[in-house]
This record gives sequence, C-alpha cells and structure tokens, in this order.
Amino acid sequence: MPKIHVNDIDLYYETAGQGQPVLLIHGLGSSTRDWEYQTPAFSTRYRVVALDVRGHGQSDKPPGPYSIPLFTADTAELIRSLEIGSSHVVGISMGGMIAFQLAIDKPDLVQSLVIVNSGPELIVRSLRDRFNVLQRSLLVRIFGMRKIGEFLGSRLFPKPEQEPLRHMFIERWAENDRRAYLEAFQGLLGWSVLDHLHTIMCPTLVVASDEDYTSVSTKEAFLEKLPRAELVVIEDARHAVTAERPEDFNKVVLDFLANQT
Repeated sequence: MPKIHVNDIDLYYETAGQGQPVLLIHGLGSSTRDWEYQTPAFSTRYRVVALDVRGHGQSDKPPGPYSIPLFTADTAELIRSLEIGSSHVVGISMGGMIAFQLAIDKPDLVQSLVIVNSGPELIVRSLRDRFNVLQRSLLVRIFGMRKIGEFLGSRLFPKPEQEPLRHMFIERWAENDRRAYLEAFQGLLGWSVLDHLHTIMCPTLVVASDEDYTSVSTKEAFLEKLPRAELVVIEDARHAVTAERPEDFNKVVLDFLANQT
C-alpha cells in the first residue's frame, strides 16, 4: 500500500504498467477503486497512476477546510514527488474539477485532459440547486454514509441487472468518513474556473453520459471555451459511466490517448 508524503499528509496511490503516464483522479466519496475497470486496460499501454484524494480512501483525512485548489496542490506534489512528468490526466466528476484546475495552475504537468461527467464550476444558483445541496448534507448528517449510498446507488444503477454494481457502490460508500466527506462536499461549492478555460491549450476530451446529472448541452456550452476540445457522448449511461459502461468508456479514452502519443 504505497503512500507518499505531500503537503503535510500521506496520500495513497497505486501504479501499474509502463509507458507514458496516465493519472486517474476519482470522484467525491470514492477512491482508486473508481478505476478498477480501467487500470487493467490502460496499463497494457501506459503507466497508470491513481491516487486517493485527501479525505478519501486510504489517504489521510485531516480537518478541513478542503477545496479544489487544495486537492489540486496535493495532486501536483504527488506528480512531482513520483517524478511522473507531464501526464495524461483523466478525472471523473470531482476528479474532473481537479483536472481542470491542474491544467490551469500547472500546465507543464498536463499533456492531455479527459474530463468525465464533470464541469468547470459548481455554483449553487437555482432553488433546485439549493435543495439538492441541502438534501445531500442532511442525509449524511442525519442518516450517515450508508443511507446516502443507497440514495445515490438507486439513481446511478437503476436497472435490475445492475444490482451487483448497486450493492458494491453502497458498501463502498458506507466506508467513507462522514466528516471528511462533508468537508470535501462543502469544498466543491462555489468553485469555478469557467473564465479560465481559454488558457487550457492541451488536447481535451470531454466524455458525457446521455443520462448524467447535468445535460449534454451543458457540456457543449463549456466545450466552446476550450481551444482544443472534443466531446464524446456515451448512450444509455449515467454518472458512473466508468463502472456502468467500462468497455465503451475505455475504448473512447484509449482511442483519444492513442492520437496524443
């Protein structure tokens, strides 16, 4: 279980394969296990590095506040400490937010970007947005992590045949530290790099599920601000596309990476 000391904490990471580096950054409330269907496929061609973000998985969970810039600083230090060099950075959900911030703050560390069911800001604007934030916070505070896992799992994997995925998600979600999760969740709210997207000059792939929380049109809107970006939509998929449609997702990403090397 390798860990590396950065910014006064120990970050857990995993590595596999040889070749150009591919850095995998998971979503909120998850861990390196987000990528169990990707690492074996990607590591046949690339050096895959996956980390547990501060407050998640097997990494340290110090008191907050947490933020996307803080998660990004940790990630940059991990890249430097492991001497990975400029990497292809793949981030899902919160991990995509970190990837955006990394490409803006430390462009020398990013060779290309893959943004998966994510976006360049998380601003609470509408009453519905406020309700969703309050609902999630209350679920965690009152009922704990397992209950929110059940709540989210039924939406991420709604089909009867997806019961094994749903069960796995709930069990893993229940392992989250409640305080650290809430610190991370609060740290996402109000973040935005929308006005800085024009500075991201590396090739960028935006992967969108057609049934994600946010619409494809939302992704198309910010795509126009990225100088070298393309969009691929995966049909009949929800937010956790890496687990729900791994073969389709892997092909899309590997085809993109092959054109960058």
